[in-house]
Amino acid sequence: MDDRRLGAEGPNAELKEKLMLFGQFVGDWDIVKAWYRRADGTVVWQDGEVHFGWILGGRAVQDVWMTHRGDPPRPVPVGTTVRFFDPKTETWSSTWISPSQGLVQRFVGRHVGDDIVLETMNTEGFPERWMFSDITNDSFRWHSDEMHDGGKSWIQTEEMHIRRRA
Repeated sequence: MDDRRLGAEGPNAELKEKLMLFGQFVGDWDIVKAWYRRADGTVVWQDGEVHFGWILGGRAVQDVWMTHRGDPPRPVPVGTTVRFFDPKTETWSSTWISPSQGLVQRFVGRHVGDDIVLETMNTEGFPERWMFSDITNDSFRWHSDEMHDGGKSWIQTEEMHIRRRA
């Protein structure tokens, strides 16, 4: 199959300004990731990478997240996200798909201050948010939070420091 049919050269011209909220991430990035284990308080560190690109005639952005495993470490795909801007609601529809986890999650995303916030209810029925923050041309921080106390406080479950590849 010709992969060029899946991608697009850039954002759709009609929505370019709105599409750049996630379009700014198009490219290849390296990840240093921390998993926070609630039960025992340990933090597990892991390296990885993420690749963002335009798809569907430039109306959506897709990414593929990978972890590094093995010796020597090699990239192993973990999941993909497809995001598109909905001009009717002025929000982003975002769907995370992870076959290895048997997981599909739908989020609604918004630009909030200097951050990007994606919100959903997780598979256990708790509010969850994914946030892109500290965004520059060459780096950003991504983290995942969950709420387990009826709306009083967020618990951070994952954090990634992500740098654009040269």
